[in-house]
Amino acid sequence: MTGFARVSGSHGPWRFGWEVRSVNGKGLDLRLRLPPGFESLESDVRSRTGQVLSRGSVAANLTATREGEASTVRVNQGALEALYRAMAESARRLGAAAPTLDSLLAVKGMVEITEAEDSEEERRALMAAVLDAFDRALAELGTMREREGSALNSILTERLDTITGLVSRAERLPERSVEAVKARIADHVRVLMEAASLDPERLHQEAILAVTKADVREELDRLVAHIAAARDLMAAGGPVGRRLDFLAQEFNREANTLCSKSNSVALTQIGLDLKLLVDQFREQIQNLE
Repeated sequence: MTGFARVSGSHGPWRFGWEVRSVNGKGLDLRLRLPPGFESLESDVRSRTGQVLSRGSVAANLTATREGEASTVRVNQGALEALYRAMAESARRLGAAAPTLDSLLAVKGMVEITEAEDSEEERRALMAAVLDAFDRALAELGTMREREGSALNSILTERLDTITGLVSRAERLPERSVEAVKARIADHVRVLMEAASLDPERLHQEAILAVTKADVREELDRLVAHIAAARDLMAAGGPVGRRLDFLAQEFNREANTLCSKSNSVALTQIGLDLKLLVDQFREQIQNLE
């Protein structure tokens, strides 16, 4: 399922923000980008994502900047003065120009730059605040995905209703009446008897085979059961995408069997319509968690 969330936060001199987006995926795949110094959050972020989401390709990006004084500059005053006196004396003796301040400051060791550092306690508090913002981003993403899920639920319900109507049409076909089935079997047996002399046992076997091919009662019953199971899963809510995908495979199997057993144009057309609807149903299921 698709979704997007952006959450910003702050703690002390730090300002940070999360961007989390998801697209369809068979499993859960998290791609994470963390700035330097925040790598320790990866394990917690992956764990929290797995607790909220079970499916989708998810990208999470964290940005963080420190405001205010980020570093401290210290001049080695004693060394600078000593170097100046030494170079000034040499310049006087040589008749050269006196040394300039910028040339002296460029000497290695004259200037020390110390990056600002947080205490261990401040660091822990910062990481907790960043994780809290990530939880809020996940919640917003989940809300967006739920809205999409509600829309998909309506589409899937409509597909199931149409599939139910096709199964009902198959049930009412005149070709499925007891009299029609008997007539087809009788014709089949008559053709066999006219084509060759068969012993009674072989004739009995052929009759049983004809009955089996003529009856699609089991396939229709299984379709009705699969429809009921799909409706129950959708009503229960939660991450049901994988189980619905399995049911869609079962729908397709029964539709194929209807087509292979069909002995009428009407039943074949129903089977083909079922296959088309099942494909549409399964395509939408790929968007579900």
